[in-house]
Amino acid sequence: MFILTEKNQTAAVRQALRQRLKDTGVTVAHPGGEVLVLEGETFRLDGESLRLLPGVRAVQRLTKPYPLAARTGHPEDTVVSVGKARIGQDFCLIAGPCAVESSEQVTSIARQVSAAGAQLLRGGAFKPRTSPYTFGGLGAEGLELLCRAGRETGLPVVSEITDPRQLSLFREVDVLQVGARNMQNFELLRELGRQEKPVLLKRSFGATVTELLQAAEYILAGGNERVILCERGIRTFETDSRATLDVAGIAALKEQSHLPVLADPSHAAGRRGLVAPLALAAAAAGADGLMIEVHDRPEEALSDGRQALTCGEFARLARRVQALTALLRQEE
Repeated sequence: MFILTEKNQTAAVRQALRQRLKDTGVTVAHPGGEVLVLEGETFRLDGESLRLLPGVRAVQRLTKPYPLAARTGHPEDTVVSVGKARIGQDFCLIAGPCAVESSEQVTSIARQVSAAGAQLLRGGAFKPRTSPYTFGGLGAEGLELLCRAGRETGLPVVSEITDPRQLSLFREVDVLQVGARNMQNFELLRELGRQEKPVLLKRSFGATVTELLQAAEYILAGGNERVILCERGIRTFETDSRATLDVAGIAALKEQSHLPVLADPSHAAGRRGLVAPLALAAAAAGADGLMIEVHDRPEEALSDGRQALTCGEFARLARRVQALTALLRQEE
């Protein structure tokens, strides 16, 4: 990290600045002129706070603020094994309903997405909704139904956790999902860093790629190395879709981090007709897998039915994705 100091500053200001920097635990070198070079664990320093110190004109960071998530220190791809899936090595399909509604519903969907090639079953039991009057999930009962359907079909299950106090309820859940609204719930991230289960971390609709990786750093710093990133669309001025799938963000994440990257085209699309094109675009951009909302009767869904594929539509999309990824592998 470099600090450019103000011109013509007094000796007292210069000395106070150097001492303040040394107190942070880094080494301060002065090669000459107005430049100070900081060495050591500079990722722990807040550049914005440094800019406010007396005598500082500009701050330039050379290392990433997320050393554990960065590819620079971990050049090989991380592979997260869940059941038979090797996320980060083989292309992975995760499918299931937005929300678990009944035993019959989730079991029927699980059987059909498994037959179509899904390797994991998703389903929400605790649903953070914008309105308090919409369906918020079945809670613990929903988790029980989801896990039962997963056991019957041999699919590991993924479900969203919204509070560290829920952990005891998620004993049989294979992958803990952090939704977009909780990407910066740092107490939740810290607690998940102490767990051994994989964590699927979704990007907030208002977060940058760097902020997503810094959120992942909380989990990695706690000791849990089984982190999976997920791009699910960001909020822009566009109104023709629910969100804007950041295809460039997928490529940037693969470039900057060793962690597996999934895409959730369902939440980005907001409507069924856009899901398949966005899914194919994400796969072509280098995503390691897709997370797709599927319902056996979308018109009757209690949550996000407008963006859910039917089981038949998912089967057709799975075939197209498999053909595309096979072609991409041949080109490598």
